[in-house]
Amino acid sequence: MLDIKFLRENPDAVKENIKKKFQEDKLPKVDEVIELDLKVRAAQKEGDALRNRRNEISKQIGALMKEGKKEEAEALKAEVAKNAARLEELEEEQKTTADKITEIMMIIPQMIDDSVPIGKDDSENVEIEKFGEPLVPDYEIPYHTDIMETFNGIDLDAARRVAGNGFYYLMGDIARLHSAVIAYARDFMIDRGFTYCVPPFMIHGNVVAGVMSFPEMEAMMYKIEGEDLYLIGTSEHSMIGKFIDQIVEEETLPQTLTSYSPCFRKEKGAHGVEERGVYRIHQFEKQEMIVVCKPEDSMYWYDQLWKNTVDLFRSMEIPVRTLECCSGDLADLKVKSCDVEAWSPRQQKYFEVGSCSNLGDAQARRLKIRVRPADGSANYLPHTLNNTVVAPPRMLIAFLENHLQEDGTVTIPEVLQPYMGGTAVLTPKG
Repeated sequence: MLDIKFLRENPDAVKENIKKKFQEDKLPKVDEVIELDLKVRAAQKEGDALRNRRNEISKQIGALMKEGKKEEAEALKAEVAKNAARLEELEEEQKTTADKITEIMMIIPQMIDDSVPIGKDDSENVEIEKFGEPLVPDYEIPYHTDIMETFNGIDLDAARRVAGNGFYYLMGDIARLHSAVIAYARDFMIDRGFTYCVPPFMIHGNVVAGVMSFPEMEAMMYKIEGEDLYLIGTSEHSMIGKFIDQIVEEETLPQTLTSYSPCFRKEKGAHGVEERGVYRIHQFEKQEMIVVCKPEDSMYWYDQLWKNTVDLFRSMEIPVRTLECCSGDLADLKVKSCDVEAWSPRQQKYFEVGSCSNLGDAQARRLKIRVRPADGSANYLPHTLNNTVVAPPRMLIAFLENHLQEDGTVTIPEVLQPYMGGTAVLTPKG
């Protein structure tokens, strides 16, 4: 969410930013906010004048009563009562108008970074760099669930009976591989200086509103019926929410945290054939990383975060690339974002396995997170960032396709072998 002062002083820049995101329907909202803001400030000014007048009259009434001028004192008391009624009207008007401003400001997009490429949707995202050689073997790579089934590693039919589409049972070596990747990712991030955390898997509605835009919330979140609780779609939600309404001491920044959680998503909409299996599902597990830092450090941490994911995948011998998200593909709270995509030998193309985002001060403003400087100067808003370390369902797809051998075995990279009980090769069961 933007600073109202920034919008008030830079309406043309805000409108240009909206155009860059191809959200022209929101352009009138800028003028509406400015008009409402004028009403709020006018009500504030009139209210302040009435309060000052009330204070003056109170002194005058006391003096008049001492002098025995009861009739004049009563006239002033009548004025106080009249002013009090008007002041009550102004305060209600001010609150109602301020709430309306907040409601509109929540849908006006964050100012994107100047480096973000301009484009309408994800088809116009820009490749930045490739890491590792994307190879296509001279033997067939089956669909990922078919590979898993050779190890008796997945049961989609039972999951449908128990929970419906979008769920799965992982079994045996595949389940162990899933857990090994999560454990390795945890230790990988701890070794990079991040503090490990297991957060709440449910959060209140005000935290949801603080960490994501309304369209994302509607498309993703499951609400607990009858309670002010939502299942998290990613642990970023509860990790950033950890700081809600807090004043963070500047000397404790940056806060660098890595968190494990299950994730729950509606995944609304129809998806193509390549998104069946375990690509888009309602429940999965993920290792996440988040940073809360000084504004001047956020771009440094943005680069560190996506590099962590690249390094993790390369350590498991999976080719990846980074893709800069264009303006039209950025969620409204994001300043800058890039995707990490893994190579699929079967599809002979890359697919998304992680997303790194710099949200500037948007989440901090919504959640009222402030930083207290050591020098005693005014508090300020920190910047928040997040990135996927690894989400095993998609990681499993990339892992199995890139490590499948012609004889149907799957090799385990050296870094993962300690988490697999020393196993170097997975052998099909039948």
